Amino acid sequence: MRNLAILLFDDVEILDFAGPFEVFAITRDLDDSETPLFNVYTVAEEPRPIVTRNGLSINPTYTLDECPKPHIFLVPGGQGTRTAVDNPAVIGWITGQAPDAELVLSVCTGALLLGKAGLLDGLDATTHHSAFEELAEVAPHTTLHRGRRYIDNGLLVTSAGISAGIDMSLYIIAKLHGKEQARQTAHDMEYNWQEND
Repeated sequence: MRNLAILLFDDVEILDFAGPFEVFAITRDLDDSETPLFNVYTVAEEPRPIVTRNGLSINPTYTLDECPKPHIFLVPGGQGTRTAVDNPAVIGWITGQAPDAELVLSVCTGALLLGKAGLLDGLDATTHHSAFEELAEVAPHTTLHRGRRYIDNGLLVTSAGISAGIDMSLYIIAKLHGKEQARQTAHDMEYNWQEND
């Protein structure tokens, strides 16, 4: 079972983290419906409720300092990335986790945080359709692609805005466990998965 951490911060976009959380959390082994394939948890800088975009309050599972070592971590987007991008604790956690991670994922403007951490240099990336200029400023050595649902660079996978994070998450399941596994998860969610980006 892989540990999968989802970063939270104030003003995070709800579906950016909740969509992937649902995808990874409900994925069960095709041969054993009781066996989850991912240990999904949320992490935040402080042990307090996070107030998301539009006011939903979420309690993170762990703080940045105490969370289990993730095999995979996901950075969501939202208006809060504009503050988090200048937070040394958040950027430091990202840069600290990346070298040992199997995969680093971003949804929407979560790419701004990966760019600030220097992780997108020399790579291809996408983000929310309204944030390409911001991403170009933060990550000037990154090739940006408008109109792509997600882009796989191997270690790093970025997705476009909000609902695209669900498609990317299903793609990751297919990458790690095969397309039939991903299709089963999409079926369980009653989600019409766009298998190609």
